[in-house]
Amino acid sequence: MNRAIVITRYALTLVKYVRDTGHGDIVCSEAEELLKALRTVPDLSRMMGAASDVVSAFDKKKLLQTALGNRMSQELSRFLTLLNRNGRMELVEDILRDFVDMYHRSIGVRRAHLTTATEPSERLLQRLKALVKQKTGDDVIIEVDVDPGIIGGFVFDIDEYLMDASIKRQLDLIREQFIERNRRII
Repeated sequence: MNRAIVITRYALTLVKYVRDTGHGDIVCSEAEELLKALRTVPDLSRMMGAASDVVSAFDKKKLLQTALGNRMSQELSRFLTLLNRNGRMELVEDILRDFVDMYHRSIGVRRAHLTTATEPSERLLQRLKALVKQKTGDDVIIEVDVDPGIIGGFVFDIDEYLMDASIKRQLDLIREQFIERNRRII
């Protein structure tokens, strides 16, 4: 079966399960914490994708429990057991990422990513939240990254939309225009 379909089905199953139990916020918080651990600890991510003869499915679940400080909700624990039983632990990172997105959407919250050259002002964050609320009717959670490499301005990414108002992008566009003009001259 197609990998993307499998990931989506498991994520949707977890969304429905936590909605039925009423512990969606807890499981979503744990999933976000696990995703952060998987991003920041490359060895952990590699072990999740490792073949079962290298790291057993049971050990993979134990590693994830340890990443959460040995406190894991019953719902997430049961879900990981399901993944173990079905031999899908290597997909756990993708499933959790899809779950977090689907869960937030199911409660009317969108996730966005903002990259700025310096720490953004609270005013900018509030204006972006108000704009998203006005256009979609949904609340928004904005993750912020500071990247001096964009020189100034910001890059705002929400769903499939990307607004790149960075100085770096504008300079790149000017450079491309000069290159194109010089090609025509020669």
